[in-house]
Amino acid sequence: MVETREISALFTLIDDPDEEVFSTVSHRLVGYGRGIIPNLENLWENSPSESTQERIEMIIHRLHFSDLVVDFTEWKNSAYHDLLFGALLVAKFQYPDLQTTPVLQEIEKIRRNVWLELNSYLTPLEQANVISSIVYNYYNLKGQETVFTNPDDFFIHKTLQAKKGNALSNGILYLILCELLDIPVRAIQIPKHFVLAFFHNDYNPGSTNGQHNIHFYVDAATGQPFSHTDIDHYFKRLDIRSSARFFEPLNHVRIIQHLLQNLAKCFDSHQTAYKYDELMHLCQLLND
Repeated sequence: MVETREISALFTLIDDPDEEVFSTVSHRLVGYGRGIIPNLENLWENSPSESTQERIEMIIHRLHFSDLVVDFTEWKNSAYHDLLFGALLVAKFQYPDLQTTPVLQEIEKIRRNVWLELNSYLTPLEQANVISSIVYNYYNLKGQETVFTNPDDFFIHKTLQAKKGNALSNGILYLILCELLDIPVRAIQIPKHFVLAFFHNDYNPGSTNGQHNIHFYVDAATGQPFSHTDIDHYFKRLDIRSSARFFEPLNHVRIIQHLLQNLAKCFDSHQTAYKYDELMHLCQLLND
């Protein structure tokens, strides 16, 4: 962007010690849109002050976040809420320059390897065993405990790069693959867990039959199947009364909200509280 007199004047005020002045300057610069980012990056490179560089980084972050709000709004208002695209939008919160093509290529490679081992005569459990064999053994995806110390654990491109993820990131990858392969696997609302379920092919979304719609369940982190009895034991252990709503599939918008809520927990310090607020803003944006 051509640096006008106004932009130059705003740049000279970035290091003003008055927070109110900086807030006004930041708001004005964000109003120019992402086209001003190269100018800000050049200013950052030529700034000897670390505090000024931090302020420039904050302005650049706000510019990216402004674009992300627009992208999430468009995704929410679209006719079809593509789960992979939603997960990539979440990753762009921390990695705004993320190149999506390598992610799409990697997922397609895994999908094709699974597809080559499937046939129309397999039972749902046999299908699950094929997926687990390819994804968790051949591809070597590892499951790890969900902790809130590293945001990268929740980003799909980082899960693919590191070949490890928690129940949420691995589970979303599993769901994306099953959707591409036309296998009726859905995430369900089991308390305190992100659980996948193999639904009957004739499942009716308006059904109230609860568990009767489901063949079995899958541990989203490891890909291991488990039974209705295992779920019942889990409820008894935690003294939870079973409810039909626990077995209703989560739609893609709710899954992405769940991802945003858990990612936000990684930013609970005073220094990163603004990121927590931004993620919760995105989460609220997806509400009906």
